[in-house]
Amino acid sequence: MDFPADRELVLHRILDAPRAKVFHCWTSAELLRQWFTPKPWFIPVAEMEFRPGGYSHADMHGPDGEKSLIRHVWLEIVENEKIVFTDAFSKAWEPSEHPFIVAIVTFADAGAGKTDYRAVVRHFSIAGRQRHEEMGFFDGWGAVTDQLEALAKTL
Repeated sequence: MDFPADRELVLHRILDAPRAKVFHCWTSAELLRQWFTPKPWFIPVAEMEFRPGGYSHADMHGPDGEKSLIRHVWLEIVENEKIVFTDAFSKAWEPSEHPFIVAIVTFADAGAGKTDYRAVVRHFSIAGRQRHEEMGFFDGWGAVTDQLEALAKTL
């Protein structure tokens, strides 16, 4: 059964960095802090237990004192190929207050040290997808993907 397209947002890029390095940027809190939020936002605090059932927490701070807490659980990890996570849980299968997404991020070779990078974000409702798009999904996820690519090229 296909997932309803009206609840899905997709970002697809060819990144100029090898997929093992792009994948590696997802695997540690320290690396995640460097690329996971669009500048001038920043992440001073991040924790991660990178395994299926493990968690990732990142405290995002804005230039005017805004704060957004990102909490999710890793559902599936296939090294250098796929990561699936959700914000439906915050840690140790504790349900979150406002479940919003399940994200499926895939990494494939695109030749000459490049990565075919696809982030498919599935929302629990059509309204959630619309809100995420209006919040700037394409600009925000696009900016962090640029930052991810830049970081992966330095590893």
